[in-house]
Amino acid sequence: MKAIYLSKLIAVSTLLFAMTFLSSCKDSENSIEEPGTEIDGGENENPAGNFDHQVTQPAPGGNTSDGGPQAISNITPVSGVPLVRLNNGVMMPRFGLGTQVQNMEGANQRQQLNETVRGMIISALQSGYRHLDDAMFYYNERGAGWGIKESGIPREEIWVTSKISGDLADAQNAFEGMLKRLQVDYIDLVYIHHPAGTLEDILACWRVMENEYKAGRIRALGISNFDNRMEAFNYVMQNAEIKPQVAQIECHPLAQRKEARQLYADNYDIQVECWYPLNHNRGDVNNAILRQIATAHGKSVYQIILRWHMQEGLCPVPGSTNPDHILENISIFDFELSDEEMSVIHAIDLGDAGRSFNISYGNGNFGNFQDYTYDHTYTPTAIKSVQI
Repeated sequence: MKAIYLSKLIAVSTLLFAMTFLSSCKDSENSIEEPGTEIDGGENENPAGNFDHQVTQPAPGGNTSDGGPQAISNITPVSGVPLVRLNNGVMMPRFGLGTQVQNMEGANQRQQLNETVRGMIISALQSGYRHLDDAMFYYNERGAGWGIKESGIPREEIWVTSKISGDLADAQNAFEGMLKRLQVDYIDLVYIHHPAGTLEDILACWRVMENEYKAGRIRALGISNFDNRMEAFNYVMQNAEIKPQVAQIECHPLAQRKEARQLYADNYDIQVECWYPLNHNRGDVNNAILRQIATAHGKSVYQIILRWHMQEGLCPVPGSTNPDHILENISIFDFELSDEEMSVIHAIDLGDAGRSFNISYGNGNFGNFQDYTYDHTYTPTAIKSVQI
């Protein structure tokens, strides 16, 4: 493996040198961008391309006369983040904040965890984020809900995601609990977090999500980590009345997940969203090729990785508890990676060997959710004194 990686490194280093030389010889007309239909922010000088999906699925709220609670949604492009049209016609911001803080998920840390996430969300929303990625098993939905309330940003302008996990046969109660903890009337995107449990229970959970979608309390349906259990994916696709709009996978430059992305995006027109997009565990941020590209653009390696995601048509949701890093992560819409640079990054893919997580799933539940408390009083001036 080391020998293979070294040979790749030498090859891409040579290509990087060549592309740097060639780029200086390009005519200025080559920098003209073709217009696309994907909506991006008015201040975005470097759109990330058009990756809109064909509308093949019914719109949410179909069983209501007025679209249900989700009808008030008013998602617009902010801070240069492009919107992508999902396969149900709903527009989603293609960049978001991941809210998991794994090292605080212990049962005796829930107060600190939720206070931290409250501050993260206020900071992110004030920095221009409008997409928040949460989950019931992150044990921080209560803090997230308060962060949304205290951010000063109207709920209808925020894309809120959460995920059902644990006892999928009890999905209706799980969904009601998510609404209560987040203090919202609808959730923009709900995933089945893990394809764990019997196929019958997974489908029963999907039926609950479909019903809430029709009632207008969910705007888009998603599957997460289903590429690790194809029988569950196939079972849902064969039996679902409403097909998924989004699929979430681990993806980053060292594990570009080409087969999973082709399965979802190319074969089923499902938008791919990426958790753990910076891959701190396995060294993407220390990769020599990425560091050279970062230096050339005057950007951080993190920003290069996230810009790569955007130009690949992906939806990354990086997380951070540091307000400076939160702002840094979203500050990627004032530059563009060249075709040569994208090719160089493609060449460092290690396939499955580059993954940090590769979980096997079966018929057992993925843990048991235990509800928790978060002692907090509404703070109207929270946006002026975020402490993380």
